[in-house]
Amino acid sequence: MSVQESNFKRFVEVGRVVLLQSGPLAGKIAVIVEIIDHNRAIIDGPLTSVPRQAFSYRHLSLTPFRLSKLPRGAGSGCIRRQLEKEGIVAKWENSSWAKKRAAIEKRRSLNDFQRFEVMLAKKARRDAVRKAVAKA
Repeated sequence: MSVQESNFKRFVEVGRVVLLQSGPLAGKIAVIVEIIDHNRAIIDGPLTSVPRQAFSYRHLSLTPFRLSKLPRGAGSGCIRRQLEKEGIVAKWENSSWAKKRAAIEKRRSLNDFQRFEVMLAKKARRDAVRKAVAKA
């Protein structure tokens, strides 16, 4: 009998970088430091100002990033050094997931006049594309 490779690539594990989905810290990233049980883990984000706390898996999203060789129950100083060494925060900010979240947040924060300007820019772009296609 052959062994089939798992479809799952991201696991809840110590060192996994997670995105917080709810609460006052929503949108920030942190690291799983310790697994409490099947529902909660202790997270810490020393570079993203996320305090060490227990957090439910329901309110976390697992990212593809992971700190290598992080010991269980590591302190904030150790996590900070690992994050800086591996450049995880910069990797996250350059990921398409983070860029998409930033674009959505920027779009949500526009006022009425800024939304109007975006509409005019889209109309101008659409007109230019239509003319270029008609020429070709």
